Amino acid sequence: MTHRVAPLAILLGAATLVAAGSGRTSIPEASVVAHEWGTFTSVAAVDGGSERWLPYTGASDLPCFVERSTQNLKGTLPGTVRMETPVIYFYSPAPTSVDVRVWFKHGLITEWYPRAAVNPPTPFNVTPSSPGFESTAAWSRVAIAPSDNPAFPVDHTTNHYYTARETDAAPLRVASQTEKFLFYRGVGGFAVPFEARIDNGRLVMTSMGGAPIGDVVVFRNHDGRAGFALLHDDGPSATVDLPLPGDRSATPLRELEALLTARGLYPREAAAMVNTWRDSWFEEGLRVFYLLPRAWIDDALPLDIRPAPSALVRTFVGRLEVLTTEDVSEVRGGMASGDVALLRKHGRFLQSILDRSLVGATPVQVEAANARMNALLPPMVSGGCATPESSQARK
Repeated sequence: MTHRVAPLAILLGAATLVAAGSGRTSIPEASVVAHEWGTFTSVAAVDGGSERWLPYTGASDLPCFVERSTQNLKGTLPGTVRMETPVIYFYSPAPTSVDVRVWFKHGLITEWYPRAAVNPPTPFNVTPSSPGFESTAAWSRVAIAPSDNPAFPVDHTTNHYYTARETDAAPLRVASQTEKFLFYRGVGGFAVPFEARIDNGRLVMTSMGGAPIGDVVVFRNHDGRAGFALLHDDGPSATVDLPLPGDRSATPLRELEALLTARGLYPREAAAMVNTWRDSWFEEGLRVFYLLPRAWIDDALPLDIRPAPSALVRTFVGRLEVLTTEDVSEVRGGMASGDVALLRKHGRFLQSILDRSLVGATPVQVEAANARMNALLPPMVSGGCATPESSQARK
């Protein structure tokens, strides 16, 4: 097994080239180009595989105009994967239209915008991991209008959703709704092709099926102090030291943008993706960011665009949350002392850490621990959102 930490100068040099090339995007004449980015977030089990989990804070983090399944299951449906904010951009030198359909195998599409035909529309008794289960979203007659300057919908909240509009993509129109992209997300019941576990204080990473590890960013934030390591490995596994938290500003923003543009995103798209998730990606905890193979994306999330674009880029980041013994000890201590601030810093992964701390406990002990957690820090109600304003805003 061999691995190397990518030289910082090389990655910063790539990031500099990205910044230098971040002017207007040039699109070939008489062609339609489609670019998509998204994130698959999972929690590593003790053995490194994907653990079934439920976010502790389940309130909607999307504007109210975004459409949702009738049961609003995103925050209340356990799964191994949260498919977060895939967006599809279109570029064209002239007005045209396309039909778009996406299939989420072993997953449920829970939110989308603009309006789409989503199946199943009323997902009662959903079990995404059931054999053959899939959901679909279809947008018909998506008008690509490069010369338009429409007013895109907003509500009166500050929301990271809007950051995804900061690209050169053409405005889109579906019936009377306008947006800069097609948006959807959901919950899956399958294993991601990447595992990570802690062994003797070091991080062991494995890419499943013999695929190369490729480019990886390992990030750690403890009590607001951060550190990260960059890795490239051509083999299927690698073992590295955990990054030591040190600098409060040590976040791999430019490095991630460089990796995303190397995977085909335009510079402004890569910046929009990183800026959309910068608060969440760099919060408390230990996590691994890796780039999912295109073949795996196409198999787990087939996408059909008609007429077919002249070029299609699909770049998805895997985010694997690695729970540490320090996390478990902190949550146990916070539960015992009633330290709400300590518990709250673990955010939506709090329930996963609590569950890890209760391994081997009796059903009565589990019930008592969850009751105390809810008393100390009641989970937010899933699906709530503010009332949209009638005003519109250009982005």
